[in-house]
Amino acid sequence: MRIDHSPVVAHYLEAIAALAPLVAELREQFDRDRRLPPAMFAALASAGLFRLWLPKALGGPELSPLEFMAVVEHVAALDGSLGWIVGNGAGMSRIGGYLPEPTARRWFSDPGAFIASATGAIGEALPSDGGYRVSGRWPFGSGAHGATLFMGLAADKTDGESRLLCCYMNREAVELDDTWHVSGLRGTGSCHFQARDVLVPAAHTHSFLEPSPSQPGLMFRLPPATLFPWTIAAVPLGIARGAIESFVTLAETRSRSGNSAVLRDRETVQACVGRAEALYRSARAFLADAMTDLMEDAERGEPTTNARAAYRAACANAAESASRIVHLLAADAGAISIFESCPLERALRDIQAASQHVAMSPNNYVIAGRIRLVLDPGTARL
Repeated sequence: MRIDHSPVVAHYLEAIAALAPLVAELREQFDRDRRLPPAMFAALASAGLFRLWLPKALGGPELSPLEFMAVVEHVAALDGSLGWIVGNGAGMSRIGGYLPEPTARRWFSDPGAFIASATGAIGEALPSDGGYRVSGRWPFGSGAHGATLFMGLAADKTDGESRLLCCYMNREAVELDDTWHVSGLRGTGSCHFQARDVLVPAAHTHSFLEPSPSQPGLMFRLPPATLFPWTIAAVPLGIARGAIESFVTLAETRSRSGNSAVLRDRETVQACVGRAEALYRSARAFLADAMTDLMEDAERGEPTTNARAAYRAACANAAESASRIVHLLAADAGAISIFESCPLERALRDIQAASQHVAMSPNNYVIAGRIRLVLDPGTARL
């Protein structure tokens, strides 16, 4: 059975489809305010889209990585900013499998729980009073304006060693810095946030690279460095999928200047759509195949270096292929694609932003190539 057709995924796809009218109504606010309106945030939470990886023991669906990919991709096809927010927010619900169960239960008893997280900078964690005094300033806090908790990466340098910790702080403990003045993914509100000497209990922290799972599921045995890219790897593919759907609709009635034939009747356009479909399906298949290998390895013990490197290459390929798809379609659509009234205009901006994420960096090809050439990976973060 295709993952998209599984009952649990079908439930979420119905919920996503039901959000379409609200998205159309509020979409202009995404760009104007550079964040999602509270009503949109609340609708996503009500649909359960921020809890996709919450452990079953805590009342969550604990989707498999492939089910998660299918859901996030469909949200991103509806709107890139929504896909990014759901990928990040739902991805962070996995911390229910790392934190002490009483802490996780308390945090996720709120149906609107959303954790804005950032690993693009490293703060300072000083041991104090059964926890840590945390200070730092972190970029790219996607969904910060609707967050109930914030996770900042901080270093505990006790005894001369540097141990990276995920430190969770309440909304009132952090300051937001409105830095999100960008072109693509404007609705994500991915601004900086800052903590100044915030006391974080030890129970509100866990190791960044080697957390000790508090839940038994396979999800929580996969390396965090592996799950981190997966939370947003499907977003570019979703943006590309939405662009294909928009182009097909456009091609039914639109013609190019000086040519009376509608776009869909032109052979060059037909070839473009065929090529876009091939790029999309092959990139998606590679991504799913790479994750399947990782899960099979995790069932046996631990993912191999080869499997991790291939997975990272699949993430980069997904972003690269998605970007190519959107640009191919926009070129064939012609001048209409530069107007804000055309969905391809937003897709162009969003794919540019989404493809820049470090998790999908072209450097992932270097890692895969080094291993294929029987060299060391060149990085410890696989």
